[in-house]
Amino acid sequence: MATPIEIVFKNMDHSDFVEQRVQKEAAKLDRFFGRTGSIRVVIEAANRSHRKGDLYQVGIHMTVPPGGSLDVNHAKPASHAHEDVYVAIRDAFSAARRQLQDHARKLGGDVKTHEAPLHGRVVRLIPGDEGYGFIATSDGREIYFHHNSVPGGDFNRLQEGSEVRISVAEGESEHGPQASTVLPVGKHHIVG
Repeated sequence: MATPIEIVFKNMDHSDFVEQRVQKEAAKLDRFFGRTGSIRVVIEAANRSHRKGDLYQVGIHMTVPPGGSLDVNHAKPASHAHEDVYVAIRDAFSAARRQLQDHARKLGGDVKTHEAPLHGRVVRLIPGDEGYGFIATSDGREIYFHHNSVPGGDFNRLQEGSEVRISVAEGESEHGPQASTVLPVGKHHIVG
């Protein structure tokens, strides 16, 4: 492993076994992101009593390109599982891997984006037992919807011209593209 690692022990004696575990966990980071500049790991016992029940805290500071850094700080262990120094180290490095994966995705431009919901206006309503209608969408399509697509019994409140937010279902109905969900939008409707 080419990444320089500094390991600091606080309120505890140096341990070759713990140091080897840190080296092993740090080597795994290279598989996720091979360009860390340096890694500093601080392992601290909550107190120096050398008795069972001490909680271990692990902090990791990594430099990453382009000129940034990532920090993992398990300064307040969430559970008594961190009475085992190896569990505390594992948990800290798991968090470090997640941060490196997120950093790599951002550098590669592979960041999740959320599509804006499709909006439209009701252009035709066919009331009755079958209850359905059509929506003209903001992208120029006409989408079929059934009264079951409108949650909360709001189908009967819709009128031609009502503004709605829709989700389009996969596939098509006999009437063309179909909405799986139709949510009324407006001052009297709450949209989640």
